[in-house]
Order: sequence, then structure tokens, then C-alpha cells
Amino acid sequence: MIGRVAKTLASLFALALVGVVDAAGQEQQGLPELNREAARSIVADARRIVDGRGIEELKEVEIGGIKQWISVRGRDRRNPILLFVHGGPGSTEMPVSWFYQSPLEDYFTVVQWDQRGSGKTARSSEPADVVPTITVERMVADGEELVAHLRDAYDKEKLFVLGHSWGTVIGLEIARRHPGWLHAYIGMGQFVYAQGNERVGYEFALNEAKARNDDQAISELEAIAPYPKPDGSLDVREILTQRKWVIAYGGLTWGRDNFRYDENLRLLSPDYADSDILAGQNVGTVLVQLLPQLTVLDFRDVKRLHCPIFLFSGRYDYQTPSQVSADWFKTLEAPEKKIFWFEHSAHMMQMEQPGKFFLHLVNDIRPLAEQTGDAAPEDSPGVGQ
Repeated sequence: MIGRVAKTLASLFALALVGVVDAAGQEQQGLPELNREAARSIVADARRIVDGRGIEELKEVEIGGIKQWISVRGRDRRNPILLFVHGGPGSTEMPVSWFYQSPLEDYFTVVQWDQRGSGKTARSSEPADVVPTITVERMVADGEELVAHLRDAYDKEKLFVLGHSWGTVIGLEIARRHPGWLHAYIGMGQFVYAQGNERVGYEFALNEAKARNDDQAISELEAIAPYPKPDGSLDVREILTQRKWVIAYGGLTWGRDNFRYDENLRLLSPDYADSDILAGQNVGTVLVQLLPQLTVLDFRDVKRLHCPIFLFSGRYDYQTPSQVSADWFKTLEAPEKKIFWFEHSAHMMQMEQPGKFFLHLVNDIRPLAEQTGDAAPEDSPGVGQ
């Protein structure tokens, strides 16, 4: 009897598979041929939010006088909002977020934002009009406007802001100016001051080059010495040389000598058309605009925040060196603060250790929102509790 039932179930399962294949218009024999558009569709369908309590929006909003793109995703709108402020400048997170974000959407409504001059936002604007407006203060003001919009549109008194790399400049300024808007601020690869970052990253690359007897790297790095210059100036070409070898020695992604994995993930983004990807490749324009201001930016005089702050720090991060932000963090006063070390990561913690990234956000940081009632009640105990 059991054997006949098992055979019947197997037959029904096989028929169901055939039905799925037939509905997709594919051959019943063998595996279907896939192009990139088909792969994007598969990713989009797999991550589609079907719960009626959820939010799945990809839209333009009016920020700073221009249309800017955001993605808003979560399986329960009662959950707290987590705004991810991408780095670069100009290196959008939206097209790679599908790789690690879906589990977070059970516990947060996650907002990805393409900043002024970047990605989908860049494609939606006339570059000649927007590029001259790209300043640190304008970008921070954009972030302030977006947080205000999210609080109003989704009826939230507070939310979480997570800044990554350059995005920590925007995130930290929002935390300084509007602590009452935030459950907490999370700095991942926290920027503190450019001169320290560049010096530590350069020393790492040169020491690695010498340890490996890499004559080409030694020659190129010594050619830009002293770095940074005594007057604090930074040249784009010299920055690119420093970054070339920082990346090659794993200071961007530990154990990898390139960034191709990130670039390839973008090709499968369900949120990006090819025109968005091409627009997102023009990161140099944003960097050149912001560089003169970034070289003199210094947060070492920030001694106190009036909202909780957490740092996510890669042990091998030499893109925005963790030791610089950790030294600053020791002296910072805040209602609550903690640094979480990612022992097997460099700068790209969300990609390198996505499970650890998820657990810290859910178990260590989300409870701040739970305490205020800003969370779906059935999830309030957290993962593993």
C-alpha cells in the first residue's frame, strides 16, 4: 500500500513539473536555455513578496528637486525600516542587494536608495544639470529629505539608518542632526577622516607588496610617495594607484584580488535594466565632484551622539581602514554603542559574511525598535531566542 502511494505521489510530482515547464513554454525534455533576461526574471520571481502584509515597491520620489529612485521591500509593514545608504561615492547597492537581502525582509522593511548622480537616479536626470549640484552638503540634505519622506509615507516615528563606506558620511550626519528620527545608526566601514584612511591603506599595500616581492606594486606605490602629500592633497590618479593595490591584496574583499563578483551580480539584478547598469558605471564623475570636500572632511571632533550607534568593522578592511574608525569610536559617547568585528571580512561585510551581517542586525540591533512597538509582534523574540 505504501509503495503504491509513493509511486502515485512521484507521478503527480512529475506531472506537476511538466505542467510548470509547459506553462513556461519550455521543452519537456532537458533543461531550458537561459539568457540574462530570463535569469533576471527568475531572480525577480523567486524573491517576489506575496504576503499581503508586505511591501514591494520600486519607484521614483522627489528628493532635493530631482527624481531619485528607491526600492522598498519587506514581508510585514509593521516591521521597522532599515535605510541602506550606499558607498562609493556612486557605487549603488540596489543591484547587488538581491544576493543577501531577502532574509532581512522578514524582520525589516529594507530601503535601497540610488543617490544623486548614481545608478537609476543618474539615468533619470540630465547629467549637465545634476553633476554641479553634487556636494557633501547636498547629498546629506538628500538623505535628510529621504528619511523625512520614509517616516511620513510609512507612518514611522523612527527608523534605522545603515551607512556603508562613503554612505557613512551621510548616515553619521543624519544621526548628528536628527537623533530623534533614528532607533539607531549603523556605520559599516565607517569614514572618519580621509588623511588617516589613505595613509593606513597605503601602508598596508606597500607592506604587502614588499612581503610578496611584488616589484611592480612597489614601484607604482613608491612613485606616489609620500602619500598623502604633506599638505593633505590627494590626486585622483594617486588614489586609483593606492586602491589598485589595496584591492589586489584583499583590502576590499578579503581573499579576493578583484571586484568582479560584485560587477557580475549587477548583471543579474531584477531591479536594473542594462541602461541602469551603464549609468551606474560612471562612478568617477561623482568621486571627482566630491573629492575636494572629502579630503578635508574630519569627524574626529565628533565626541558625542544622542542616538545609539553601532559599527560593523571588517578585520581586514583597508578601503576605509577599521583601525581608524575603531580608535575614534573608543572616545565617542552615545546612549548605546558597540562595535561588531567581522573577522573574515574586509570592506564588503554584507557580501563576505552575509549570515553574520543578518544576525547582528536582527538579534543585536532590531530589539531597539521592538522596545518601542515598531515591529511585527510574532518576530519580536529574534532569531534563535
